[in-house]
Amino acid sequence: MRPRHVRDDDSAMTEDETELSGHGGVLTLVATPIGNLGDLSARAVNAMRTADLVLCEDTRVTARLFTEHNISTRAEPLHEHNERQRVPGLIERLLSGQNIALVSDAGMPLLSDPGYRLVRAAIEADVKVTAVPGPNAALTGLVLSGLPPHPYLFVGFPPPREAARRESFAQLHAAERAGLKATLIWHEAPHRLALMLADLVAVFGPDRPAVVARELTKRFEEVKRGTTSSLADFYAETPPRGEITVLIGPFEDMPMEGADLDAQLEAAMESQSVKDAVALVAKAQGLPRKSVYARALELIAKGKKGSGSERE
Repeated sequence: MRPRHVRDDDSAMTEDETELSGHGGVLTLVATPIGNLGDLSARAVNAMRTADLVLCEDTRVTARLFTEHNISTRAEPLHEHNERQRVPGLIERLLSGQNIALVSDAGMPLLSDPGYRLVRAAIEADVKVTAVPGPNAALTGLVLSGLPPHPYLFVGFPPPREAARRESFAQLHAAERAGLKATLIWHEAPHRLALMLADLVAVFGPDRPAVVARELTKRFEEVKRGTTSSLADFYAETPPRGEITVLIGPFEDMPMEGADLDAQLEAAMESQSVKDAVALVAKAQGLPRKSVYARALELIAKGKKGSGSERE
């Protein structure tokens, strides 16, 4: 027997059309492939084909889907640089009865992609919002990682600048020490992966189980598992290519050993002043800043970090 929630395509289409009729325009969020064009669902194709307008990040990227599936709907760009200005006009079109589909270049709209402002405005205007689910790099990476699948926390892209990135990691680690236990998930650009992994080592420690998932669903898909330090060492020597998802396993609350504290201080002082390194490690570990600062001075005095005092 087929599960009760599964419907034939024909009946699903009829019911969807019935549910959406009489409510004015509809905003449909449509998931698109993250690499493999075969992952685009029939519902996604139909949603784009029957819409009055398809909004996309880059019309050149979406044009490939249109060509592949014979979609002739008008496409217009909606991205971080024009979303705020375009929202009022788009809401007017929805209220007038037009149906609009929203797609990103890859994956589910809004997840590290534009569309949130439009969705919020549509909800406030009492416009019906629905979705056609599908490919998602974060969840694909999670189920392939071998790390605990739930709970998980998808963080999006980390800040591109090192100081802000380490601060965001420190806030997460402080939350872990306060009780958060979840697999953490980020996206990252290939040219920043090595730097990001080095910062994960500095803040979360060298032995945290971690995964780098690359080019998911594509020909050269790769899921590399290890520790934060082993992956940092590997990608420092092996520049990656493609779309990247980074995951680390849940925090295990263990007493901070002196050697671990020293390692985190040394890693942080590699690229920051003593003051900033102490603030970062103290916040991440939930330790008094004075005691961490005293230990940093001891390390410098012992010659373990001879260049650290010069940057203070």
